[in-house]
Amino acid sequence: MASEHSVPPTISEVAAAAGVGRSTAARTLGGYGYVSPELRERVLAAAERLGYRANALARSMSTGVTQTLGVIVADIANPFFGGVVRGISDASRARGVETLVLSTHEDLAEEIAATDVLIDKRVDGIVVASAALDVGSAAHIQQARDRGIPVVLVDRAVTGLLLDTVVIDNRAAARDAVAKLVAAGHRRIGFVWGPPLEDRPQRRRELTDVAARNLWTDAQRLQGYLDALDDAGILFDADLVMVGRKTEENAEVEVTRMLGLEHPPTALFCTENDAVTGSLRALRAAGLRVADDISLIGFDDSSWAAVMEPPLTMIEQPTLALGTRAAEVLFAAIDGESPAPQVHTLRTRFVERASVAAPRER
Repeated sequence: MASEHSVPPTISEVAAAAGVGRSTAARTLGGYGYVSPELRERVLAAAERLGYRANALARSMSTGVTQTLGVIVADIANPFFGGVVRGISDASRARGVETLVLSTHEDLAEEIAATDVLIDKRVDGIVVASAALDVGSAAHIQQARDRGIPVVLVDRAVTGLLLDTVVIDNRAAARDAVAKLVAAGHRRIGFVWGPPLEDRPQRRRELTDVAARNLWTDAQRLQGYLDALDDAGILFDADLVMVGRKTEENAEVEVTRMLGLEHPPTALFCTENDAVTGSLRALRAAGLRVADDISLIGFDDSSWAAVMEPPLTMIEQPTLALGTRAAEVLFAAIDGESPAPQVHTLRTRFVERASVAAPRER
């Protein structure tokens, strides 16, 4: 029967309708403490008749639990993070938990503000793809932990911060991908998506030092690229590494520059989707065809890569599984079942299509 209340019914009214005490109704509707099955059924039936809806804030104040997770990602418009968030939300929904998602545009100040919002919302736990580079820039994460809020890192680690972390092996994935290009005969391999520098480092050590002070995933993928060159005995050439802002436009500019070298690359390894699209723009402007004139492997497989001409060889990240695992690890921490913090490493998949061929001299 629909409620005729002009204002929402109270717990006391539900208790009266069910013929139980207010504390019994509060425990039932708040989801805490013991209530016998018979009384629980009476209270829930009365609540449904009256149209009662629990006040989440009041319930959280009495139980300390909001049944809400906070999720902080760099860019919700990025299909990779969209997949991660879906994995988290699907796992949360199965547990009856809601998710609050905030996007930071890879800006640490926005991430700090987002963390403050989630702390104020009294979320039960937080999953974050952090822009912090090390423990010194992660005070906001420590603040959440000090408030008793479990935190799990996803997609990237934070150096020196001992937290459960759910990632892929970026270094190994990059190493294996570049090794595929080497096996096809390539020795001039461009790396598209490097450190955000204005001046190009000429020494390898300088480049890796700079990369290590930037986003963890970027540094790991660069190191994997260098590992593969070492494995093949190929000398490092700084001119084949993109520097500057990580944008599709700059990727196009940098690949155009590489193509103008006296000895241009015969293959490109692109470590994100925008790096792939920027590279494709540069190749098209230069009148070059993928595979026929230059080979290409990209990170983050997507549906559009399969319908390109030729279809692109890509590294597929387990985006849904990353989100699902992060949620599972966080729930274990919330339930007090989590062991010592550890790194949970998921496998990538190499999706071989038609964008790699033997090098063609130009």
